[in-house]
Amino acid sequence: MRRPLDGVTVVALEQVIAGPFCTRQLAELGARVVKIERPDVGDASRAMDRTVQGLSSHFVWTNRSKESLALDVKHPQAKPILAKLLERADVFVQNLAPGAADRLGLGAAELRARHPRLVWCGISGYGPAGPYADKRAYDLLVQCEAGLLSVTGTPEAPAKAGIPVADIAAGMYALSSILAALLRREREGVGATLDITMFESLGEWMGFPAYFTAYGGTAPPRSGAYHATIVPYGPFHAGDGKTVFLSIQNEREFARFCDQVLGKAALTQDPRFSSSPARVQNRDAMHAEIERVFGTLTAAQAEQRLEAAGIANARLNTMQEFWDHPQLAARDRWTEVGTCAGAVLAPKPPFNISEFEPRMDDIPALGAHSRKILAELGYSGSEIEALTSDQAVQL
Repeated sequence: MRRPLDGVTVVALEQVIAGPFCTRQLAELGARVVKIERPDVGDASRAMDRTVQGLSSHFVWTNRSKESLALDVKHPQAKPILAKLLERADVFVQNLAPGAADRLGLGAAELRARHPRLVWCGISGYGPAGPYADKRAYDLLVQCEAGLLSVTGTPEAPAKAGIPVADIAAGMYALSSILAALLRREREGVGATLDITMFESLGEWMGFPAYFTAYGGTAPPRSGAYHATIVPYGPFHAGDGKTVFLSIQNEREFARFCDQVLGKAALTQDPRFSSSPARVQNRDAMHAEIERVFGTLTAAQAEQRLEAAGIANARLNTMQEFWDHPQLAARDRWTEVGTCAGAVLAPKPPFNISEFEPRMDDIPALGAHSRKILAELGYSGSEIEALTSDQAVQL
């Protein structure tokens, strides 16, 4: 069966995470993604670490199934190459520094005037207007500006998220917006200009604490691995020194928890614990009641009680335990993809569309497809060699 985006060509002038995370998923859905990289160094994420058989974990994560064109976009001979590429493109994605795309002649107004059906997607920190338009943005800094650190961490110290959530959020909204724009183009025949920002994308994810603060008058407190406004919710110590995580979502669950897990059904009548707001006010007392019981159990015994009572629970897995997780194995979620350093494992993307296999092609070496792409654009072998000698491209 054809993949949903078979026949769609994406030209990506992208770097690090937000843009590449978006376009990798477009490629997995069937699009051809031509990734333009700087000669010699390539995407900056190629050099962030050397942990995956000598390759960067960041680059391996976000760049499979793409074609790498090593092109110096500032070189005089790059402009006609870009023009020919964009004549064939359905989507253009860029997440360069503020103003860089316009300076290269690749801004939305200029490209869409030449190509009205083009879906032009710019991903930036804060957008092209407003007082932060020219402000450089990196994931941690956007987490700060969006207030994430103010509600994450312990009462003593804020903490950033352990993954680049601002980049990921922007990449996901870019992906969904591109898909919507392509659907509209099919129906109405027009392209689109997409202005996706890390700040607004992560800001959407901050909805609960934002509403809580704006209408409640105070911000949710930083509560570590516990929930700021739900009790009990979080980690509890068992008698064998291990930790069990659990979550109570409503009063029916709390009643089952008290009766079947703690063996103390009367706790539901205790005024300190008889409602969710009361339990939040008496968090320490509630936690003490739980750990008094869990202290007599092993973590496995506590988990068995929680499962029997239908109470959501989890283990605190290490990253290696996640990698080796039995649920991933049971659902056949792993495959291999090629790299210049040999095959590596990769998790299948979570689209899970019936009668569909996502594309899981190689992670490209820098400039691996330069010759092929230039030949497709009509350049002869001697012209390609001349472009290489002039350092416009790298093969």
